[in-house]
Amino acid sequence: MRHLFILLLVTFTCFSCNDEKKSTASNENSEAERSIQKGKRLYNKFCTSCHLPNGQGVAKVFPPLANSDYLKANREASIKAIKYGMSGKITVNDEEYNGVMAPLGLSDNEIADIMNFITNNWGNTNNSLITAEEVSKVQK
Repeated sequence: MRHLFILLLVTFTCFSCNDEKKSTASNENSEAERSIQKGKRLYNKFCTSCHLPNGQGVAKVFPPLANSDYLKANREASIKAIKYGMSGKITVNDEEYNGVMAPLGLSDNEIADIMNFITNNWGNTNNSLITAEEVSKVQK
């Protein structure tokens, strides 16, 4: 009887630990999903006029965000572009762009949300949630 009690106790402990891990992962997924949804709304408000609703941009004028090698390889520079604006030459998907992007006047939270949206759509994947804290550390 004692062995049965110990077995039940160990089994219960393992299941409760597993549920706790699932809950933590679920909370992280929910946080990411909320950020992405907020980012989508902000993207539609601030970014679609140049980068278009599908993230394709305008050839030779506004770089694509869809399947963007630049976005994937330059996380901090991409945050900086949204936060402070950007000018000068960049190459995106083997195409050169030399335009100006004005700063959008967004909060660090809003920038993080937009980045989470664009880095998880249109062929882009990002397994590391971008946070307002990370955005706040990006300097001009």
